[in-house]
Amino acid sequence: MLANRLTAPVLPDTSAIEQLAAFCKATGDSLRLEILRVLGSHSFGVLELAQIFDIRQPALSHHLKVLANAGLVSTRREGTSIFYRRSLPDAGQPWQALHAQLLEGLDALPQGETTRSAIEQVHTQRAELSRQFFARFADGTPAQQDLIAHFGLYREPLLALIDTLALPAQALAIEVGPGEGGFLPDLSRRFQRVLALDNAPPMLERASQLCREAGLANVDCLLVDALTASDLPAADCLVCNMVLHHMPAPADALQRLAWLLKPGGSLVLTELCSHDQSWVRDSCGDLWLGFDPQDLGRWAATAGLLGGHSQYLGLRNGFQLQIQQFSKPLSTHAIPTEGVTA
Repeated sequence: MLANRLTAPVLPDTSAIEQLAAFCKATGDSLRLEILRVLGSHSFGVLELAQIFDIRQPALSHHLKVLANAGLVSTRREGTSIFYRRSLPDAGQPWQALHAQLLEGLDALPQGETTRSAIEQVHTQRAELSRQFFARFADGTPAQQDLIAHFGLYREPLLALIDTLALPAQALAIEVGPGEGGFLPDLSRRFQRVLALDNAPPMLERASQLCREAGLANVDCLLVDALTASDLPAADCLVCNMVLHHMPAPADALQRLAWLLKPGGSLVLTELCSHDQSWVRDSCGDLWLGFDPQDLGRWAATAGLLGGHSQYLGLRNGFQLQIQQFSKPLSTHAIPTEGVTA
């Protein structure tokens, strides 16, 4: 009778045990944990990571392979380059909670000054490539950009979205990277004051010329880097049209752009969805081949922004545009609203 009541023990699935062992092994190395921490808010290529951690590429590639086999990092191809980023905990894995706690713990640790400086150096190198492109090809950049998405293709839906926003009577708009200034007349009619920010003198001069010719007295064109300037006023609406893919660290950029918003203000992004057309790097100075909308939403949430309206526009050339709106909660502490004078 007793034998009849006994049942064979339920053994765990061998493959699952092996996967968990690989997960634990991958996280049992201090350098691999440092890599995971860095990839929490950045995406880097192998050579960039080797530079950051001052390690030979073959050794760094081995560590990345271990992390990838454990499901801790994933890759994204950007043309001929492969970039690594941190994988999110998989709800289908029994150790999802362990994975989530690991990432939470890593994010709570302070980052060393050496690592922080190395990351900044990589970002500076990326930004310099973009600046060099716009300095060399300012005359031809708008025409090259038109090969991807002419401003007229998304102007109307962009304006329709902005017109839905609840804005104060004396609202301030900031456009980061206005290009030739094609959107500035529309902003000028909708806002009491508009700031156009660019760190490329040739491009800013084209925008300034348009403002002078159009008599846009309430628009100021400023030669500043929106990601580093400390004396900018907070905006009710901040617009970035086809700009984020030129920025060296998009997730960090969203943190900074969120800081530039007043509580209740909106960030409006027009961007390319992810694509595989690597020719845009050389032809248009793009650092990134578009963005997954989920990545933008995740970065915005990390920056303290709330998701809002979104629209998607398919183009005849095969590219797809996304227009995303994020808002800053009213309870968020504001930054100074003075600092730039007309």
